[in-house]
Amino acid sequence: MTSGLVLNAISINLAGTPLLHVDAEIKPGETLTLMGPSGSGKSSLLAYLGGFLDPAFSATGAAYLDGRDITQLPAHARKTGILFQDPLLFPHMSVGGNLLFALPASAKGAERRERAESALEEAGLGGFFERDPATLSGGQKARVALMRVLLAEPAALLLDEPFSKLDTSRRDQIREFVFTEARDKNLPVVLVTHDQADAQAAGGLIIELE
Repeated sequence: MTSGLVLNAISINLAGTPLLHVDAEIKPGETLTLMGPSGSGKSSLLAYLGGFLDPAFSATGAAYLDGRDITQLPAHARKTGILFQDPLLFPHMSVGGNLLFALPASAKGAERRERAESALEEAGLGGFFERDPATLSGGQKARVALMRVLLAEPAALLLDEPFSKLDTSRRDQIREFVFTEARDKNLPVVLVTHDQADAQAAGGLIIELE
């Protein structure tokens, strides 16, 4: 069985107009970066991989994750984790509550709290379990959002310009944190971005879109 994420002749179209066509293999721990202007289909590709492509778009081709065709599966069954430009933390939950929400049902009892606390320690946010997300800085929110995705135990990570709203001083730090975590957990990553520095930090194959 092939490990990693294989994009097999995937094409995204809008009202019959082709936007992009991608053939690529992303091995565990590697990143594929798609660069291009707004409207080139980058985010729509991530939506297709994640199982939530807007009905205004159509797509052909298949994605195989660890040898399994995920393109016919419902979003919750695909094991793809996605980070967006905004952290999208639940405002009515504490930081810890956001992390607990992501844990799989197999985590029971005290183990749930322990795993959430451990994730916060790993992100340099020990002691933040009871904090209100509204009190966090942009960089702290980004780290919590990443740990929430990782606690859901994805088999691939999709990054939709997650660094674009961070101030310059934080961007390098969060980039390094995200890509290090992905490599450590051996996840294939698809990044879409406008920023050449994102692509350089990610390493791996870069596809430039028109």
